[in-house]
Amino acid sequence: MQIPFEHRQSAHCETGVAANLLSHYGLDVNEAMAFGIGSGLFFGYLPFIRLNHLPLTTYRITTGGIMKRLTKRLGVKLHMTQFRNPRKAMDALDRKLDEGVPVGCQTGGYWLPYFPQAYRFHFNMHNLVVLGRDGDDYHISDPIFEAPVTCHRRDLVKARFAQGALAPKGKMYFVESMPSAADFPHAIRRGIREVCRTMLKAPVSLIGVKGIRKLARQVEIWPDKFGPEKALLYLGQVIRMQEEIGTGGAGFRFIYAAFLQQAATLMAMPRLQELSAEMTAIGDRWRQFAVSGARNCKGRSRAEDSYPAMAAIIRECADREAALYRELLAVAH
Repeated sequence: MQIPFEHRQSAHCETGVAANLLSHYGLDVNEAMAFGIGSGLFFGYLPFIRLNHLPLTTYRITTGGIMKRLTKRLGVKLHMTQFRNPRKAMDALDRKLDEGVPVGCQTGGYWLPYFPQAYRFHFNMHNLVVLGRDGDDYHISDPIFEAPVTCHRRDLVKARFAQGALAPKGKMYFVESMPSAADFPHAIRRGIREVCRTMLKAPVSLIGVKGIRKLARQVEIWPDKFGPEKALLYLGQVIRMQEEIGTGGAGFRFIYAAFLQQAATLMAMPRLQELSAEMTAIGDRWRQFAVSGARNCKGRSRAEDSYPAMAAIIRECADREAALYRELLAVAH
């Protein structure tokens, strides 16, 4: 049995799942709107958190945060739970599927067999929607894939109880109730204000615009501090976090630009359209940093790809983002 469900491919798993789940219940939300209302845009350079033994750089809020903020601001009641026992976790999933309820799950992507081998790595924050089952085969809407897929029970159990950093612990969630009407303008303003305040006023130097500047300082000194080989490892990690994991820095900024464009139309605020164009341009600069970094990692660097030059691009992004958030905060007040 498979629950009727419109599968829409997206750039990022959590925003795709959020948009598809709410749309299933009649709330017209796409990925960009989910990301914006959920205040998904973020930056953190967190050297005390290690991924594959290298510092973590994150360009979005923690997994689950978008879904929680989005549903709260639109008046949707979402039920979330985690489990210690895999059997109980699968029994709970099966009960909801038998009731005709699509269920979101957080998983370890490495254990999902429909992922191509080249794209498998230990990432425990991958979200998907389970739509039904035929025996031990589960029907899944994974928004980063073009069409729905199937997954055997044993593999889904492994993915739901993957070990390591940010282990999912069988986490599942589903919609319990929907509002009679959603106040989108109010939700949009709240979403914008939270992003701006976090990016501009974070009290620690590793978060927000301060964190972007911190990353620039680190990139500039890596070759002298670590030597050329280890510097390339650190640089490669930043580029991977930016461009490959969860669409990364540039990708998230493009999604946020799309959100501002939609908000401009919905709220009849043409200034948001102009700020959307500036956010797109900032995303382009982040991507140019990634191109320079990739050339270094592949041994194809040019004079303009030096570590100081890459740091200068990051500082430019920090300055432009700071100016944009200040104006956004005034517009959305």
